[in-house]
Amino acid sequence: MSQSIVMMLSKSKCLPVVMMSVCLCLCPAVQSQNLVTDNVAVVEGEVAVISCRVKNNDDSVIQLLNPNRQTIYFRDVRPLKDARFQLVNFSDNELRVSLSNVTLSDEGRYVCQLYTDPPQEAYADITVLIPPGNPIIESREGQVIEGNETEMTCTAMGSKPAATIRWMKGDKELQGKSKVEEMYDTMFTVTSQLTFTVTKEDDGVPVVCIVDHPAVKDVQAQTYLVVHYKPEVKIVVEFPDGLPREGQNMELSCQAKGKPHPQQINWVKVDDDLPSHALITGPDLYIENLNKTYNGTYRCFAANSVGESYDDYILYVYDSRAGEGAPRAVDHAVIGGVVAVVVFAMLCLLIILGRYFARHKGTYFTHEAKGADDAADADTAIINAEGGHNNSDEKKEYYI
Repeated sequence: MSQSIVMMLSKSKCLPVVMMSVCLCLCPAVQSQNLVTDNVAVVEGEVAVISCRVKNNDDSVIQLLNPNRQTIYFRDVRPLKDARFQLVNFSDNELRVSLSNVTLSDEGRYVCQLYTDPPQEAYADITVLIPPGNPIIESREGQVIEGNETEMTCTAMGSKPAATIRWMKGDKELQGKSKVEEMYDTMFTVTSQLTFTVTKEDDGVPVVCIVDHPAVKDVQAQTYLVVHYKPEVKIVVEFPDGLPREGQNMELSCQAKGKPHPQQINWVKVDDDLPSHALITGPDLYIENLNKTYNGTYRCFAANSVGESYDDYILYVYDSRAGEGAPRAVDHAVIGGVVAVVVFAMLCLLIILGRYFARHKGTYFTHEAKGADDAADADTAIINAEGGHNNSDEKKEYYI
C-alpha cells in the first residue's frame, strides 16, 4: 500500500515525507489568477481603449467580447469583422484593444474573459459622451431702464449626459433656474432662466452663460447689457476764477450725462427771470457785466426719454474791491503781530530793571570811630576816638 502511495505522489509531482510509517505530501501553494478591467468614458467620435489584465496568469487564454457576447479578440486574433477594433497590446498578462470613431451604438458592457476552470469574467462599461451644441443666450428686451428687472435665458441642446449652466455678470456669479428636458436616445436639453434688477452701473457689463459638461470645456455665450437711465447733471464755472465781482463776466457750463444722451438742456433762475442780456449757447450760460441784482439760484435742467434731472448754482456778486481787501488784512495782521512782540519785550525790560533797583536801593557802608565799642558812654567814646585817631580823617560815608 505504501508503494502505491509513493507512486501516486511521484505522479503528482509532490514531495513525499515519511514520518511514523505515514507518507505526507508537501505541494507548492497555487496563486489565484485575478482578471481586472476598467470602465471607459469617451466622447462621440473619439477612441476608446479597453484593457483586460491578468495577475499570475498560467498561460490561460484571454478574450474580449462585445455587449452582444460576440468575440472581438481571441488572444491576438480578431474574429469580428469590424476594422475599428485594433490590437494595441497582447501578452500573457494583458489584452488591450482600441475602438476608434466611437458612436452612441457602441455604448454598453464589454466582457473580458479568462479561460480557467471555472472561467473568469470582468466587465468594462463604455459610456459615450455627447457634448452640447453651442449655447444660445436670449434677452427678454434689448434695452432695460434703470431700476427695472430683466430676464435672460440660456439653452444648451442635445447633450449626454445633461449639461449644467452657470451665469456671470461681470465678475459676479448669479444664480439661475434650470430646466432639463429629455430627448431621444437619452439626449438632454437644458434651459436656464436668469432674472435680476439692473442699475446704471450695469450698462455695458457682459452677462455670460457658461456650460459645464464632461465632454467639453469653456463653452459659453455672452451678451452685453444696455441700460437706459436719466441724466446726471453738474454745473461747472468756466470763468471767472475765484469770487465773482461786479463788472466781471461769467460763464456756467451744464454738464449732463445720460443714456440716451440728453436731448434738451434748459437754464432758469429760481423764483425770477434770467438777466435780460444773459446768453444761452447749447449747455452754456453766459452773463456779462455782473452786478448784485443778478444774485440768486441758477438751475440747469437736462432731460431724455427716461426722465429729467437738474443741478443748482448759487450766485453771489461781491464788490469790485472785494478781492483787494484780503492782502491789506494780511498786512495789518503782520504789523499787529510785530507791535505786540515789541511791547512785550519792553515790558520784560522794565520788569527786570525795576527788580534790580529795588534790590540795591539805600545801601551804605559807614565807618564809625574806633574805640566806640569799648566806651561806657558816648562822651567816653568821643574822647577815645579823638585820642586814638589823631591822623585819621573825618567820618566818611560811601554810597554805592
